[in-house]
Amino acid sequence: MAVIERAHAKINLDLCIGSRRPDGFHDVQTVLQALDLHDTLRFEAVRGSFRLDGDSSLMPLDRSNLIWRAAEALWQVSGRTGALRGARIAVVKRTPSQAGLGGGSSDAAATLVGLNRLWRLGLSMHDLAAIGAALGADVPFFLHGGTALGLGRGERIFPLADLSPRFVAIAQPRVGVATADAYRWLAEARAACCSIPRDPVEWTALPGQGGNDFEPVVEARHPEIARARELLTSAGAAPARMSGSGSAVFGLFERRADAGRAVKRLATAGYRALVTATRRRTAVESRRLG
Repeated sequence: MAVIERAHAKINLDLCIGSRRPDGFHDVQTVLQALDLHDTLRFEAVRGSFRLDGDSSLMPLDRSNLIWRAAEALWQVSGRTGALRGARIAVVKRTPSQAGLGGGSSDAAATLVGLNRLWRLGLSMHDLAAIGAALGADVPFFLHGGTALGLGRGERIFPLADLSPRFVAIAQPRVGVATADAYRWLAEARAACCSIPRDPVEWTALPGQGGNDFEPVVEARHPEIARARELLTSAGAAPARMSGSGSAVFGLFERRADAGRAVKRLATAGYRALVTATRRRTAVESRRLG
């Protein structure tokens, strides 16, 4: 028996980083949007030790990978003892790493869903979200998909009305940005940047109307990111923004042809670039019910 799950990428339509909390994390207010761009994970039952394979030389195949840690967490929650075993996961990697597109967190969420099915554990999405939140703040979002507001560390997810379909041009400079570095640069620039609402009913801004608090400090060190945004804006993107802590930059377009032209301009300027589209939450629900 084999189970196949898609791990969809995301962009941050808005991202506001608040002050550091007593637990060491920062308050976050963000609007997340799922994309069609995805990795593909194949789960197979095997006898013997757990095994992780991937088609990317940049993807670690040990416990440093969130896939492995998600499998361990599910193994322990299910009451199983001893070393992790009984599954092989093969990954076709398409979402760039250190790009702010959530590839690692999305892979972890897909692992929770895939192994829950493969091992027939019967855990609910609420159960999986609780496990995922301990792995990373973005993981619960990928169990929901669509358009959503993230509060707390980003792990408190409140579904929003799906954004009307958009085509997305993504540019990745040939540099990665570690999230820890982005937070350090932001801390050096200012102690806090905004007031974080405690309740989602206080959210009044339209997605895309805010900004990304990481942009100024990351672009100051990597001006090629600012240049990518400029190219997308001049091509008609609305908005054009860095996603997460970078380094990927996205632009939203109403027509695929316009997004395609923007990608050609970016590629000519030396960026790795692609066209994808926003993904509605209903598509996620249909796949899980099917």
